Amino acid sequence: MAEKQLPLTGTCVVEIGHSLSAPYAGNILARLGARVIKIESHQRGDYARDWGPPFVDGASVLFHGVNNGKASVRANFDEPEFVQKLKAFILEHADVVLQNLKPGTLDRYGLGSDQLTAASPRLIYCNLGAFGRNGPLQHAPGYDPLMQAFSGLMSVLGNTGDDASRVPVSLNDKGTGMWAVIGILSALLQRRQDPENATRIVDVSLFETALSWMSVPLSDRMAGGSMPQRNGSGSPNIVPYQVFQCTDGALMIAAGNDKLFAALCATLELHQLIVDPRFATNGARVQHRDQLIPLLKVKIERMSMAECLDKFTAASIPCGPMHNLDQVLQHAQTHALGILQTTPDGQVTTIGLPISFDGQRPPLAGNGPQLGANDDLLHIY
Repeated sequence: MAEKQLPLTGTCVVEIGHSLSAPYAGNILARLGARVIKIESHQRGDYARDWGPPFVDGASVLFHGVNNGKASVRANFDEPEFVQKLKAFILEHADVVLQNLKPGTLDRYGLGSDQLTAASPRLIYCNLGAFGRNGPLQHAPGYDPLMQAFSGLMSVLGNTGDDASRVPVSLNDKGTGMWAVIGILSALLQRRQDPENATRIVDVSLFETALSWMSVPLSDRMAGGSMPQRNGSGSPNIVPYQVFQCTDGALMIAAGNDKLFAALCATLELHQLIVDPRFATNGARVQHRDQLIPLLKVKIERMSMAECLDKFTAASIPCGPMHNLDQVLQHAQTHALGILQTTPDGQVTTIGLPISFDGQRPPLAGNGPQLGANDDLLHIY
């Protein structure tokens, strides 16, 4: 049987981006089968090439992880000949352009979204910005931790009294990359179904992504809810739903409804809590969190991890150990999924796409490109 083509085979994407959001979007598209041409600074390349250690083959592992399988073309936008050749290549070959340069940068060279979509009605152009297309901050720069602070996310992270902390992964950068891909795929589908009226320009931003992560606390607040507190590993809306210490480790327990709470209390031989009006419903438990959690902790902290897992699993209570990175990498479930993937040159192992088609996960798109390895695509040097 012939091997199935990936969904975006035959699609050409030009990525004029750096750092993480646009490169991550481009990498998703590459792993889905698209041909992705990465346009990089002719002097230094993508900033992310230096975001290490660790480094492999002269570039950070982070760079390889989100740029594998792309072609690399060096760009000098101060050279009119380069700009002309890049524009000609886009208009002749590209289905998609995605970019995350400062607003207005590409417009100065005739490569902005309005300019190129006017010249090529079939082109889909995605802008990945900082604060969004409109508003007083539309031209301001932005990075992931800035958006974690600006969106209110940092205000609910950690425990009461702690210094401010951030989620230590770039969830706004990568989330914006994912929203970009969702928008691009929607536009490609619409172009196929109704080419005369299809969307041409897709706009996403780090701030809008951060607001989407915060949709529950922001919606709660707009509905008159109190200002959310910092609950550590816990949830502002569900109790008990947090990490508890055992004698030999930490265990996440997610008793997300009244039935599970009753099962947890029965397993811990705390039957009186089931009929206590302070804890009868989830809403009541949220209100009386400070009274309930210490009662559970007294029991759980005397039990081993194995004992907790055995008893809670037998009672169908969702729970699991808090792993470090080595434990995640070594776990049988991680390996069973086949989500750890290695570049063809064997130098970098990273995480594959969290999606499968007919039971098959798309492979990595290739190796991380050397800077300028594909300059000949535009015949520029």
